[in-house]
Amino acid sequence: MGNPRLWAMLLAATLVNLPMGSLYAFSVFLKPLERSLGVGRSELAIVFAAATISFAVGMNVAPRLYRLASPPVLVFGYCALSAAGLGLAASADGLVLLTLGYGVLFGLGGGAAFIALQQAVNMMVTARKGLVNGYVLSLYPAGAVIAVPIFGWAVKSWDVRLILGGLGVVVAVVGVLATLLAVHARARLVEPGSTTAARPAGPPTIVFWRLWFVFFLAAAAGLTVLSQAAGIFTAYGASAEIALTATTAIPAAIAAARLSGGWLVDRFAIPRVMASAHLIALTGAIVLSLFPHPLVSTVTLGMIGIGYGLISGSTAGAIAMYWPSSEYGRIAGLLYIGWCVAAVTLPVLAGYLYDLSGGYRVAVIVAGCGNILGAALAFFMPASQRPRESS
Repeated sequence: MGNPRLWAMLLAATLVNLPMGSLYAFSVFLKPLERSLGVGRSELAIVFAAATISFAVGMNVAPRLYRLASPPVLVFGYCALSAAGLGLAASADGLVLLTLGYGVLFGLGGGAAFIALQQAVNMMVTARKGLVNGYVLSLYPAGAVIAVPIFGWAVKSWDVRLILGGLGVVVAVVGVLATLLAVHARARLVEPGSTTAARPAGPPTIVFWRLWFVFFLAAAAGLTVLSQAAGIFTAYGASAEIALTATTAIPAAIAAARLSGGWLVDRFAIPRVMASAHLIALTGAIVLSLFPHPLVSTVTLGMIGIGYGLISGSTAGAIAMYWPSSEYGRIAGLLYIGWCVAAVTLPVLAGYLYDLSGGYRVAVIVAGCGNILGAALAFFMPASQRPRESS
């Protein structure tokens, strides 16, 4: 699939993104943090939103720092920033410090590390770009799959702030390992002798904006499920055990869907893959609205998550197919702003509606409407376009 040292960069991305993906397991902390800090669900939704905003900022700042230092130094610095943020969150006695540590520093470092590692991978891979990028994107929900049962078990015995501190130690350790792997891989983030003033051409701007909205609309629904999964299942009448199990299963399904979405765009037209993904999520929203039953919620919320995962994976693959490799990180960072906007819209609205009504029905209906629009926009995406690589 490209450079023989590609395995080292893929391993570095795996080690870093798995613990960073615990961001998707934030819903496990909702009740412990409510008790510990004396705050409401909507206030904690703001902490998650702040983390995603910072994540998006980190992704868009990272391409501007490619020439500031070598890739190993940058990766080490980003992981150190996230570890420091988790350490601050662990010592927080109120919402402000929790937001600063978890919502700002952890998010900034995670976003910058994510885009730098993905850029380094794309500078090395030459074939099966959809599959490779789908794999890298699948690591975040896969990290949540690992984190949810561990956090769910840990919060029963330990203070939530101690758990955040332990996560910070893990991030610091994997940051060191990823730095060594980046050295071994001889990672690079830019083409030798390239300049920012001589960017290779990509597709028309309208393609970017269509892709942005297709991704945003799926992410709004998916992030609502991911950020508040445990609370949503409980609201629909599921027991605590079922809620925890389903909260673990949904990120696993999303991880598999992200990998599948990347694999699918290597083989099928991008519009078909993306439109089908939105329709899967729409079906889940319609069924849950009509049949608000605990067991129905476990399946239908999973369908919403799978639709989001397929869109995420196919978006990552589409970037590699529409734009040159040297532009991957910059375009991905701009597109993932949609992920950030999604996180501060429907998830926050869902938390607010829950505080008012104790339910999520209206939020599910809004998510379904977004899927309808997303499917319509997906049909107008180009089937494929081979990027014009820089010389």
